[in-house]
Amino acid sequence: MSQTNNSGHPKGLYVLFATEMWERFNYYGMRAILIYFMTDALLFSKPFASQLYGGYTSLVFLTPLIGGFIADRYWGNRNSIIVGGLIMALAEFILFFCSSMYKSSPEISGILFYVGLGAMIVGNGFFKPNISSMVGQLYAPGDKRTDAAYTIFYMGINVGGMIGPFICGLVGNTGNPDDFKWAFLAGAIGMLISVITLHLLKNKYIRSYDNKPIGIVPEHMADSNSPIKKPMSIPVILGLIALVGVAMGLLYLHGSKINRQRQFQ
Repeated sequence: MSQTNNSGHPKGLYVLFATEMWERFNYYGMRAILIYFMTDALLFSKPFASQLYGGYTSLVFLTPLIGGFIADRYWGNRNSIIVGGLIMALAEFILFFCSSMYKSSPEISGILFYVGLGAMIVGNGFFKPNISSMVGQLYAPGDKRTDAAYTIFYMGINVGGMIGPFICGLVGNTGNPDDFKWAFLAGAIGMLISVITLHLLKNKYIRSYDNKPIGIVPEHMADSNSPIKKPMSIPVILGLIALVGVAMGLLYLHGSKINRQRQFQ
């Protein structure tokens, strides 16, 4: 069966396009209402919310260093993307519950808020660096279509980045803080669509120009019995929980530092 569609590009490009588009829908949609949620529902001050937002965004750009290393060394791109996507979907569901109980249980809601942001940071770290690296592998070295492929792929980022804030803002930022939960739920649904799309179509379409699978477990790990090789093994799950804990701790320490600075002003 041909892996190229009528436009002349491999069908795998459009699988990656859709996967990335829905992930960006999730990420930018959640980010668009985050400060509003902190100030209107959690009642954080605007300076504190802005500083916390900045800390969160900084960590989002730091964790891909870890996710890229683990993918190259142990898991491969495919497993890393799926694990990262599932963690981000879980993060959105945590934020959904956080925004559902901010009135009835503000202390628990505050904890869930940091847990959700920490999970989003870690999930993004595994997802973001690994999907774009597979685009170029769809083509033979020197193939002139590669530049156009990245342009098409980047359009997926832009489309997701456009409709995510629109939809999440429409259903979540209504003026009623109780509705923020629907924005987080919309983000979770978008992230699950992203993961399911890749999971169902990866073996058929995410293949190189010579029909070899792309993004699989590295060769040096193929015959290894190391538990690190399996993303769902207990040591890996404990490691992921620890990473989320570190991200939470950094955000909490950042927020505590801001509060102390404001007290002395």
